[in-house]
Amino acid sequence: MSIHRTFPKSPLSALKDARLVRSFSYVDGKWRSAESGAAIAVTNPADGEWLGEVSALSGDEARAAVDAADAAFATWSETLPQERARLLRRWYELMLEHQDDLALLMTLEQGKPYSEALGEIAYAADFIEFYAEETRRPNIEGVTSHLPDAEVELWREPMGVAALITPWNFPSAMLTRKAAAALASGCTVVAHPSAETPFSALALAELAERAGFPPGVFNVITGEAPEVVGPWTEDPRVRVLSFTGSTEVGRLLYRQCAGTVKSLIMELGGHAPVIVFKGADLDQAVTETIKAKFATSGQDCLGANRIFIERPIYEDFVARFTKATEALSVARGLDDADIGPLMNEKAVQKQEAHVADALKKGAVLKCGGARREDLGPLFYAPTVLADVPESADILAEETFGPVAALVPFDTEEEVVARANATEYGLVAYVHSQDPRRIYRVSRKLQFGMVAVNRTKVTGAPIPFGGMKQSGLGREGARQGLEAFTEIKYVCRDWA
Repeated sequence: MSIHRTFPKSPLSALKDARLVRSFSYVDGKWRSAESGAAIAVTNPADGEWLGEVSALSGDEARAAVDAADAAFATWSETLPQERARLLRRWYELMLEHQDDLALLMTLEQGKPYSEALGEIAYAADFIEFYAEETRRPNIEGVTSHLPDAEVELWREPMGVAALITPWNFPSAMLTRKAAAALASGCTVVAHPSAETPFSALALAELAERAGFPPGVFNVITGEAPEVVGPWTEDPRVRVLSFTGSTEVGRLLYRQCAGTVKSLIMELGGHAPVIVFKGADLDQAVTETIKAKFATSGQDCLGANRIFIERPIYEDFVARFTKATEALSVARGLDDADIGPLMNEKAVQKQEAHVADALKKGAVLKCGGARREDLGPLFYAPTVLADVPESADILAEETFGPVAALVPFDTEEEVVARANATEYGLVAYVHSQDPRRIYRVSRKLQFGMVAVNRTKVTGAPIPFGGMKQSGLGREGARQGLEAFTEIKYVCRDWA
């Protein structure tokens, strides 16, 4: 944390619309700096270049954001659905109008290739459009009465203030997926973006202001997570908390929210398996597994972490996969390569530790395995490890980077058991041409989502989420909106 001071011109000045670059938090319809003057520096992971500073609000200032959201809730929750839909639709349109600037901003602060950033902006906007449409759906359900002379109805009502905590790897999409659903339901929002990628969230707040959302309805508060989020977990006016991040932090928030018995929506760790059976289309399996492993430079909760290949095709798959990995380009996000920098030094050190541990235990290095010092300290070469032993750390922990662990297997029963032998259960990938096997394996896998012969499965109309310690609840789809509501049962006597 640092006190504001004069800095050289930021690369963010390259944006066409300079007003999208905001350094202050957005609270109650106003741009607010920290009273203490405290700020957090934001840098480009590609080269460490300074991008700017954002205000670091205190716990008291974070509570003031809840004050504003709570005060706005009474009016917002009673706003006609078609009016909420109109504002969401305008927010969506503004995102599309400024998608180039939003993608550039994201690439500069997050590091992901520019084409991926453009894809994320479109993905993020889709959630707003989807929930603009869902806002209009009726929320009263008739139920056949179990009592004579009585009529029974179930009403869905917004919970109240929703606290949203979003990660650095998808700084726009994770915010809109949560916020659009919450706002559509009639909740008001206090959101805390990652301190490493705050500018994307603040740009969305600027566009929400332009769209015409009333003061206090949508608030974005920057600062250190313990300072901002801690008071929210204790505040009884915050009725629902939605978090995307690590399982470790999710457990902490779970405990902190127990005192006020909040409703929780959590998308946590992934540790996804890929299972490739003999008879699969090998070219397709390699292509899709490359996507599953190396999208967002491997920094994705959906990223493939354990790649199991049936033994008769194992050597062929390893050779093809290694060749495809070696063909991936590595460069700055603005150069639009396949692999950009990792987010921070800690992320790079994890790659190094997992590779060293696997090699020590008998794995074979097929390519990569080192930093790309010629590009910068946070670049790590896309890496393939073959014959990874079961005792290797990489098969027990999320790598969250561009290191692929390949393992042979012999039977369907064996690979399903190994895939399920984890505390995580977000997504699994299966490659096979046998419809019976696809059905059996999909049923047996203990994961909230199963992708068959493809990688991309996410989108606004689907309920995204996992089993076990990969999270609670679902985001996206109708279920994502319902997560911000409570059911009120009304029984009327007509006697």
